[in-house]
Amino acid sequence: MERFSISEVIEQAVRTEKLGYDYYTEMAERFREHAELRNLFETLAKKELVHEERFRELKEIVGEEEPEGWDEVSRYMRAMVESEFFLGSEKALARMKEISTVEEAVDYALAFEKETLLYFIGIRRAVKEKDVVDEIINEEQSHIMWLNSFRTKFIRK
Repeated sequence: MERFSISEVIEQAVRTEKLGYDYYTEMAERFREHAELRNLFETLAKKELVHEERFRELKEIVGEEEPEGWDEVSRYMRAMVESEFFLGSEKALARMKEISTVEEAVDYALAFEKETLLYFIGIRRAVKEKDVVDEIINEEQSHIMWLNSFRTKFIRK
């Protein structure tokens, strides 16, 4: 099993935020007639850009030195990267093209946010700069709450 460096793990977080931005931007455009959903997705897209920048800053701070206990963290991060959301942008982008309903868009966003949150918790375990990651984790949790609230209010099963 290939080991990731701390730098690679944080770079994957940057790519994940870019993917989130792309997804939310695309969905805001696709569902532009649904004002509440469009606004939610536009807000989430803006947040993803902020997170991307924070991870870039974290990458600069952390550098290349692997933290204590990195072997275990690296295995966990590998498992996360191999999930359906992280295994290459082609997989996520292909799934994005299949989304045609508000419910599918919100469900996919919720699943993506949950997977991202788990990934970021892994990063938090590895770095000393926990306050930087905690800030992003707190925002990711708020994204899940916003999406779930939207789902409860506008999507009836």
